[in-house]
Amino acid sequence: MARLVADLVVDRLRAAGVRRLFGYSGDGINALLGAVRRADDGPERIDFVQARHEEAAAFMAVATAKYGGGLGVVTSTQGPGAVHLLNGLYDAKLDHVPVLAIVGQQQRSVLGSDYQQETDLQLLFRDVAGYVQTVMTAESARMVVDRAIRVAVTGRTPAVVVLPHDVQKEEDPGPAHEHGVVTTSAGWNRARVTPDRDDLEAAAALLRSAERPAVLLGQGGRGARDAVAELADRLGAGVTTSLLGKPVWDEQSPLSCGVMGHLGTPASAWLMERCDALLVVGSNDPWTEFYPAPGQARAVQIDIEPSRIGDRYPVEIGLHGDARPTMEALLDLVPPRDDSSWRDEVTGQVARSRAILRQRTQVEARPLNPELVVDRLSDHLPADAAVAVDVGSVTYWYARHLRLPDGVPAHLCSTLACMGAGIPYGLAAKLENPDRPVVVLSGDGAFQMAGLAELVTVARRWRDWADPRFAVLVLHNRDLAEVTWEQREMEGDPRFDKSQELPDFPYAAYAELLGLTGIRVADPGDVDQAWKEALTADRPVLVEAVVDPDVPLLPPFPDGEQKLDSFHRGLAQEGDAGAHAAALLEQHADHERTDPREQP
Repeated sequence: MARLVADLVVDRLRAAGVRRLFGYSGDGINALLGAVRRADDGPERIDFVQARHEEAAAFMAVATAKYGGGLGVVTSTQGPGAVHLLNGLYDAKLDHVPVLAIVGQQQRSVLGSDYQQETDLQLLFRDVAGYVQTVMTAESARMVVDRAIRVAVTGRTPAVVVLPHDVQKEEDPGPAHEHGVVTTSAGWNRARVTPDRDDLEAAAALLRSAERPAVLLGQGGRGARDAVAELADRLGAGVTTSLLGKPVWDEQSPLSCGVMGHLGTPASAWLMERCDALLVVGSNDPWTEFYPAPGQARAVQIDIEPSRIGDRYPVEIGLHGDARPTMEALLDLVPPRDDSSWRDEVTGQVARSRAILRQRTQVEARPLNPELVVDRLSDHLPADAAVAVDVGSVTYWYARHLRLPDGVPAHLCSTLACMGAGIPYGLAAKLENPDRPVVVLSGDGAFQMAGLAELVTVARRWRDWADPRFAVLVLHNRDLAEVTWEQREMEGDPRFDKSQELPDFPYAAYAELLGLTGIRVADPGDVDQAWKEALTADRPVLVEAVVDPDVPLLPPFPDGEQKLDSFHRGLAQEGDAGAHAAALLEQHADHERTDPREQP
């Protein structure tokens, strides 16, 4: 059989180190999938992973890039398949990870005729992709694929190759040395970028002069954690993280103030309110109202992308560079300080914040407190685990209560905040490292949206894994709880039952139906045993925790205190139905108003 353009595309992927292709088949990519089948042998083979939906496949590609650090690749047919990719590709764009989408298209001779499943894919992907190009000839296929890979990897962005069906089936003409033909490679070695010495010295002088320094650490600071820890220790600086930065930092540090923002901790809010200098390392966290007030703190920001410096807070000194060498250079210019008064304040507030969060896990709920369920996972989570988190109220409990072992990767669809990515992320984490246990945290809304379908994929593939442990938590409260609490907070409106109430569903029984293990827990005394069983089982386990939707999503004070009136206006309109939530809200507020360490 002659070598086709489709075979060339697969070979270019293999040359770029791609070993996994996510997708769902369709006639627009028949030739491409045939090439994947023909290449399905040897150490450099590409494993095709069939999802239940193209959107889930795109999320798997994003998560592959997040957990593995390389290029995630997804494929779909034209028309509806292409449209379904968008949420996943926007996740990649907004969280800055490299993903390549190879999308089928109708044959060139019918384009422009409103043919079946014909859509303008150049227009469709223009906003989401850093590069989108249709392969118009067999001679241009290598160039387009190579360039798409380079743009995705160098720009940490999605790139899209549109591959008409007839082009896929053409013979590969091979490299040509003639006018009008560009012969390329996909290879690229990333350089280490460091700021100018003068800028480093100015930044160091600013940090040395600060009385109350703070650090905001994001995912871009992953390789610089040790240097950040050393600098924070020298300055006695509190360290808060973005949501994406949570797994980057050792949250057991006495200087760790936890995640910042609406879903952040009391200590993080205190730190941002009190600091007079802020060092931002690899973060683009959007919660600007939780940053220091403009003019309060002098700021230094380190980022590999210079256009993002100053995006969220006025920056006095911007340091364009890789986080690790930049932080190491700063260490040479910032000696330890003698005065420990600020360090003592920080560690005191960290201890207070942790006590508040522990106190909240013990609040009685009907029947289970979701904060307790996530908190108890901390004592059972294996040191070699990987964690995937869905979007909803569960994200708050993850951010505040899950104590990640040092080095455990944890990822979610953060900036786009799309529900339904939890199981796809967990699957990608497991496929990236089949010998590591995986834990997925989800609410029932997100699980009904996509998890039910992709649990079928888990059931299909788990027997191939070296370690079969794959624990899925579903917080079953029959409510879109985050939306419910947002309506009360932002609008002063009551819960809208027709909008937020979810249909009941037997999640644990559904897992059993698929040949997995299901555990239903509704008693606080059974939570630890449920986690123990889930993380020692010989197959994937779904833990269905029946939790109380009335446990409040209260932002940390002072922002949370300012929102109390709005919360209560909404709850008052709910009458007796809102009384329990109002009582829990006041309990949580009282925890912030007092210091639980001083209580008997």
